[in-house]
Amino acid sequence: MTKTATIARALAGAALLCAATAHAQETTLRAVGCFPENIEQSKHFVRWIQKVNAEGKGVLQINFIGGPQAIPSFEVGNALKTGVVDMASCTGSFFTNIIPEADSLKLAEISIAEQRKNGAFAYINEIWNKKGNMAYLGRMFENVPFHIFLNKKIDKPDLAGLKMRVTPSYRDFFQALGATVVNIAPGEVYSALERGVVDGYGWTVFSIFDLNWNEKTKFRVDPGFYQAEISVSMNLPAYNRLSPAQRSYLDKQIQVLESWNEDWKQKHIVGELARQEKAGIQVIRFDDAATRVFLQKAKDSGWEGAIKASPEYGPRMRQLLSK
Repeated sequence: MTKTATIARALAGAALLCAATAHAQETTLRAVGCFPENIEQSKHFVRWIQKVNAEGKGVLQINFIGGPQAIPSFEVGNALKTGVVDMASCTGSFFTNIIPEADSLKLAEISIAEQRKNGAFAYINEIWNKKGNMAYLGRMFENVPFHIFLNKKIDKPDLAGLKMRVTPSYRDFFQALGATVVNIAPGEVYSALERGVVDGYGWTVFSIFDLNWNEKTKFRVDPGFYQAEISVSMNLPAYNRLSPAQRSYLDKQIQVLESWNEDWKQKHIVGELARQEKAGIQVIRFDDAATRVFLQKAKDSGWEGAIKASPEYGPRMRQLLSK
């Protein structure tokens, strides 16, 4: 009996040790997003987190704390840099105060898969590590352009006399078109439109209904410009603390997220355009010559601003991100 009890106790202790070891191998990361939780940009990130958690039990879990109500949009970069959170889904234009080069990602002419092959991904990580104390993990959304949305009609690519809501992503471009620009977080745009603080805004083609901006929008300028950029980054010390198995699992799931990009675009863009048409949002198109000027001005002003903000890294970023 004594021997049997000893063996039983040993087996029980081994089981507890295995359980403790398994628990110790699982890490939970705190994540935030810089967009309101009710819009597609955030929903897409949450869908991915749910997949990571479902398949990562015992290895890696992500606790989504929330959007701007948890941490204001333009403070996400600092929260990531200082380790207040471990992970964030955010556009680089919201933390250009920390990493000016982050705004260059909107100008990419090659896919994230190509960026991983040609050295751009490694170069971006070098900058993110050095300036932001961050690891750049990957990119959500590709080939999804920004558009100009207005409540006043224009007949040429000229925004003179108009007050436009911007982020750093298209501030230089809108100024090159003659606009007076106002930097406003997404959650404040509706009231700015309602009060006449702005006459229009730059945004992607999707999610304006989630924010009710459609109620104050009469026109959309086609074609779009740049590429909407939302990336997933981590606090660098938090990333370095991951075990090799955890890092491998996370990297695999990030590439799954990137593999969704094209399907997501096809699923959402066509339907969103039809919805805007049905809501009475009219399309403004310029003639061919004016359209070429419009798109060239977008590109030139974008890179001019990027290189001015980062003369050290900007030229190499342009080389790596261009076709």
